[in-house]
Amino acid sequence: MKVFVQSAIFITAITSVFMPLVGDAKAAEQQLNSSAKAAKLAPYQQRAFQDEVFYFVLPDRFHNGDKSNDLGAAANDKKRALSRGGFDKSHKGMYHGGDLAGLTEKLPYLDNMGVTAIWLTPILRNQAMQQGTSGYHGYWILDFTEIDPHLGTNADLKHFIDQAHQRNIKVFFDIITNHTADVIKYKECHGGDGLGWLIEEEGEDCPFKSVAELANGNVYTPIIPTGNETLKTPLWLNDVNVYHNQGDSNWVGESSIRGDFAGLDDVDTDNPEVVKGMIDIYKAIIDEFKPDGFRIDTVKHVNTEFWQAFSPALISHAKSLGIGNFFMFGEVYSFDAKELSSFTREAKLQSVLDFALQGAIRSALVEQKGSDELANLFAQDHFYQTSHKDIENTNANQLVNFTGNHDMGRFAYFLKESKHNYSEQEQIQRNLLANAMLFFSRGVPVIYYGDEQGFVGDGGDQDSRQDMMPSKVASYNDDDLLATDKSTADDNFDIQHTFYKAFAQYAKLYQQYPALRFGEQTTLYSQDKPGVFAIERVAKVQAKEQKLVIVFNTSTQVQSLDVLTKSQTEKLLYQSTANTKDKLSPLSFAIYQVN
Repeated sequence: MKVFVQSAIFITAITSVFMPLVGDAKAAEQQLNSSAKAAKLAPYQQRAFQDEVFYFVLPDRFHNGDKSNDLGAAANDKKRALSRGGFDKSHKGMYHGGDLAGLTEKLPYLDNMGVTAIWLTPILRNQAMQQGTSGYHGYWILDFTEIDPHLGTNADLKHFIDQAHQRNIKVFFDIITNHTADVIKYKECHGGDGLGWLIEEEGEDCPFKSVAELANGNVYTPIIPTGNETLKTPLWLNDVNVYHNQGDSNWVGESSIRGDFAGLDDVDTDNPEVVKGMIDIYKAIIDEFKPDGFRIDTVKHVNTEFWQAFSPALISHAKSLGIGNFFMFGEVYSFDAKELSSFTREAKLQSVLDFALQGAIRSALVEQKGSDELANLFAQDHFYQTSHKDIENTNANQLVNFTGNHDMGRFAYFLKESKHNYSEQEQIQRNLLANAMLFFSRGVPVIYYGDEQGFVGDGGDQDSRQDMMPSKVASYNDDDLLATDKSTADDNFDIQHTFYKAFAQYAKLYQQYPALRFGEQTTLYSQDKPGVFAIERVAKVQAKEQKLVIVFNTSTQVQSLDVLTKSQTEKLLYQSTANTKDKLSPLSFAIYQVN
């Protein structure tokens, strides 16, 4: 696929790549505290979702600001007994001590990098232990009304949000409606008391039973082990009849919607009373904490009708409280743009995480496929145009862009494991280029915590959830981090790191030019092999048209820009690597403004 540019690519200026930061630690800390980049933007109450630069963080793995809460609930707290323990800094599946106090303490570090919105993994009170590992990640909720004691208190969360808002930074919660912690057992799998495993040949698994099987009397008998009858809050969540109770999901067909997600209790979101109950839960969360929006977990494992009721109700409720730009985006783990977009068109979610873009960037920069991979994806952006009566219209500019995450692993890991055996320098270049694509193509950029410090990891899930604070996990500490001599055994909040400084520069450019946030995007040039990929972003700015052209070079060879028709002059705004006239350096990009 080739689409020739109708405007010039002509270098007329040279700009520096990074502004140097102060050298000594004391001066650096002073610079952090005085920077307050978000303070220079429009007030958070007025900013559109497209204005944000997100930082996605697991609080437990970030910074320990209060060691008194490392064990979670107090030893004498009987109500919260199952939310105590699981602390072991040497085990990658246990709590490590990071908390809301630590996040609050490090707000200057995030602010200085250009972060304007912080997305936290779930912070509500969890069951501390399940099947030999802990709920450090937050996805095993017992109580939907209070914060997990490993992370702090409700007051600590309010203080964190207040401090973030004072810096003009938004806070987004990761929320769950699909399931709760694993409390319900099945007599047929676990015995009459719910404490054992009867199906040894199946392992720890209760095979899924379909609705058709249930209709024929082939059912599970749900039981709650003695003493656990009122573990969940609100109390209605303790009724076994508000769950599907059909056994474990095998991730396809009916089981994808109605099965237990890795054994977690699957909420019956087909039940109107459950729909009302979940809406009420998150209305109360908005009432108490006033977050700026939600990221919604496991969206495709919940029926569409639930989202059609849930999304408009919460947006309307937030607006009634004066949170006019409240925004929700969902996790739909799919690399198919048509499937992803169905959740904005049909399920009435405002946006989704763009797994399809992650896949296209990975194809282009890890697997060395053509830049057509990107062009073909962007050609499907029209699927995201929505028009709903009860929520605002949305488009592809509100998709949420990322290179890797806490489930699939980090982009740096994909590069490390590539069959192409990239050198460290090439891994660094490809990481920077991948993140540039997040910032400068349509959509809202997300930095996964630790990426700015060159974290790599050994895979997904627990292997991609390293500590920013000094770690004691051996499999983390043997990593060769990118662009640094440090390991995860060190404190990793280095404002001099190449990636940190690059992301700060990207954020500055993103905020400086509205076309990078709101501009309609057109592909100007792509090819079926690594090389030039060019896009145009056009937006109205104060009644005038702002037109930018962004050109990426996905190959390891200098690329000529003479493939582009020179009919107008353009001014170079930024280049990641110095270029000679009409050339683009390997694995680099440049941004131009059309006069």
